[in-house]
Amino acid sequence: MKHTQSKLIRTQIPRTAEGEHASPLYLTSSFCFDNAEDMRAAFADETDVNIYSRFSNPNVQEFVDRLCILENAEAGFATATGMSAVFGSFMALLKKGDHLLSCTSIFGSTHTVISKYLPKYGIEYGYVSANATAAQWEAAITPQTKMIYLETPTNPGLEVVDIAMVSAIAKKHNIILNVDNCFATPIGQTPIDLGADIVIHSATKWIDGQGRVLGGAIVGRKDLIHEMYLFCRATGPSLSPFNAWILSKSLETLEVRMERHCSNALFIAEKLEGHSKINFVKYPFLISHPHYAIAKKQMKNGGGIFCFEIKGGIEAGRKFLNKIKMLSLTANLGDTRSIASHPASTTHSKLSPQEREAVSISDGLIRISVGLEHKEDIVADILQALEA
Repeated sequence: MKHTQSKLIRTQIPRTAEGEHASPLYLTSSFCFDNAEDMRAAFADETDVNIYSRFSNPNVQEFVDRLCILENAEAGFATATGMSAVFGSFMALLKKGDHLLSCTSIFGSTHTVISKYLPKYGIEYGYVSANATAAQWEAAITPQTKMIYLETPTNPGLEVVDIAMVSAIAKKHNIILNVDNCFATPIGQTPIDLGADIVIHSATKWIDGQGRVLGGAIVGRKDLIHEMYLFCRATGPSLSPFNAWILSKSLETLEVRMERHCSNALFIAEKLEGHSKINFVKYPFLISHPHYAIAKKQMKNGGGIFCFEIKGGIEAGRKFLNKIKMLSLTANLGDTRSIASHPASTTHSKLSPQEREAVSISDGLIRISVGLEHKEDIVADILQALEA
């Protein structure tokens, strides 16, 4: 097969004697052996058979194999949530005395893990602006820096970091480059092709795409993924076989869904530019985006998220949400249904005003996760809320 989409759809668990067309569900906690020698060899890691679903499971492996095809990765491991993948990548690959360097604009829970919990294990951290130059990134590296962590596009400010630029710096200093690819999805960009060593996903978002299940994954270099596997096998953030079955099926439609998400997002972002009650609209594939050139270089589309700054600050942001009629107000994104959120009063409310300003979260910032409804209906709801 020549095309990635065909390889993805045709990569499945081997059929059983029943001849099923869709992959069966392996809802079991453990797997049986024919004899004591087979069991001994499995526990000695001399074979790669399934032992226990905390370690591996056929449904989980199918999901991982399919994601590796999309991301051009050597290996992968799936976890219960996106945050368990983030935390696992830190704890499996960093140790006491190491230094983690991250871009400033990251998901609020990731910021909490880095700033509150990593120091408890003796892992130091530093931040660099998502707008930083190559010289600024390099200046922030210390002799103890072992990992660089990026989100791009960032959440929720949609800054775009030049992955190839940061990768060149990481390779020069023998540093692991860890990229959260949740917002772009592997349909929008493939960070490994741009030099990333590992890539993280919250599969809860676009990969599921319908707001049903939680899941996470990390894919990349085989040697690094093995360390992640050993850590997660021991500590237990395993993905449910049922959730893995859902997510694996969802990957089959990810490409066609993202085409609609992205075309809807660009249409609405263009419609809202210049509105009298908005200071700015931000979307990676808008020419007005400050990182438009980088986005066009490394992304195949602009993603399914756009944001805008409503005039009037926090109160205006809250009032806007209260006037929404069709869009959902919920703590998620990447759904078939469009979602509106106000980060300053919700997902990033635990950051100080100064911290929010440093990561491009203004008091009036509104984030829209664009769904699969008709684009005219989505923009009509946003416009009526602005006018109301």
